[in-house]
Amino acid sequence: MSLTFGHGPFGRQPGGEFNFTRQGPDAVLYWEDFPKRVRAEFNGKTVIDSRRVKALHETGKFMVFYFRRQDVDMEQLEPSAHRTDCPHKGTASYWTVRVGDRVAENAVWSYQDPVASAPFLAGYLAFVFENMDAWWQEDERVYAHPRDPYHRFDVHRSSRHVVVRHGGVVIAESYKPRILFETGTAARYYLPPEDVRTELLNQSETVSQCPYKGDGQHWNLAGEESTVQDAAWTLPDPLGEADVITGFFCFYPTKVEVEANGERLVE
Repeated sequence: MSLTFGHGPFGRQPGGEFNFTRQGPDAVLYWEDFPKRVRAEFNGKTVIDSRRVKALHETGKFMVFYFRRQDVDMEQLEPSAHRTDCPHKGTASYWTVRVGDRVAENAVWSYQDPVASAPFLAGYLAFVFENMDAWWQEDERVYAHPRDPYHRFDVHRSSRHVVVRHGGVVIAESYKPRILFETGTAARYYLPPEDVRTELLNQSETVSQCPYKGDGQHWNLAGEESTVQDAAWTLPDPLGEADVITGFFCFYPTKVEVEANGERLVE
């Protein structure tokens, strides 16, 4: 869902073509300034506060923030014996975050002596995003993972004919879907609840997180012979421009049959 993720130009499955043959390492690294102030909190204490953040984009991975030591509260970090190796970046050293009675083991890493092709990593610190209690970009709370500046989405009203089936039974049919086009991913068809047989759906315990659109409440499909777990999702309280699909249902084409204008979707 960015330069290096999904169908992005440097992702594992780029959605387009270059006018040259890509050569070089299997993974592309792109390092740049991130212009926003970034803060992170753990157990009520701010452990990161930086206005000179670096962003690392790496093939197949979400963007990762890197920080100068001067912008990290190093008093809350304890060196760890843990190490990991990456052929594209080098050997990573780790630290554990300890604030009061709370501990996040091996939550911080750094490439102190990176490989020759990635010297820019030297000395910077990165944090396991989900191990911190809260993150902010400027004064807005961010969750799930950092908001990538190369990521966006648009929602468009459409008259495409969308049919959802399972086991030969029509689950939903609509001529008024709203289509969400999102960087690096296939188009998603959101259907108004009045066009969905909601009596066949029951709320799942699964709730996904997206820093761009909000929480995704999942729904199980009760079939005659079996239940399809997490067959669809809705956005009950979406963020930003996604508010136009509040309460609309989107089905996974990998779990049920979804057709748009007679063409079956595969992802």
